[in-house]
Amino acid sequence: MRKIPLIFSFLLFVLLVNGQQDIKARQILEEVSKKTRSYKNLSAEFIFSMENKEMDIDEKNEGSLKMNGQKYVVDLPAIGIKVFSDGQTIWNYMKDGNQVTISNTGDQGSEFLDPSSIFNIYEKGFISKLTGEKKEGKKSYYQIELTPEKPGSDITKIIISIDKAEMMVSSANFHSTDGNLYGVKIKKLDTDIDLPDSFFVFNTNEYEDVEVIDFR
Repeated sequence: MRKIPLIFSFLLFVLLVNGQQDIKARQILEEVSKKTRSYKNLSAEFIFSMENKEMDIDEKNEGSLKMNGQKYVVDLPAIGIKVFSDGQTIWNYMKDGNQVTISNTGDQGSEFLDPSSIFNIYEKGFISKLTGEKKEGKKSYYQIELTPEKPGSDITKIIISIDKAEMMVSSANFHSTDGNLYGVKIKKLDTDIDLPDSFFVFNTNEYEDVEVIDFR
């Protein structure tokens, strides 16, 4: 399950980039980065998928992401996961068991839960390459492949689709060393919405009899 929030860390990282990449890929990603940085915040509805042909797994779940700077909430209601962060503290709530674990951002393992770290993932050893374009209906998309410079990553490669007209990330597929293929497809994206700071803080009063495990 820890790979799920990790996937969203990677997904957010694809928005702003500064990595080793071919010239065309760099130009595209820098334009996406510039546009993304111009927004006060982001709210996205998405479909999260996991496929493993050898194990006959093909799952799809809908979810949402809301982000304001380093603050975020990732919600996957179908599998009972909701992650909050106010930029300093991370609350990982699991509906199954009615349990929340609390940690500080920057603690060992917290990178699995921190979508804001997407903004510097390319500085940490990813190579990007424009592999082509594709059409779906009336829309056209750039296809960019990311691969880690060094071995040892849980992710062997990431395939990103970027809407050519909107210059925004449309989907991302993550090939994992465990044989799983994780996917995130954006259904709807809103920007510059009203998100109070309290929205990004887990409120125990809203979860009756919740078990709190504090690792701070």
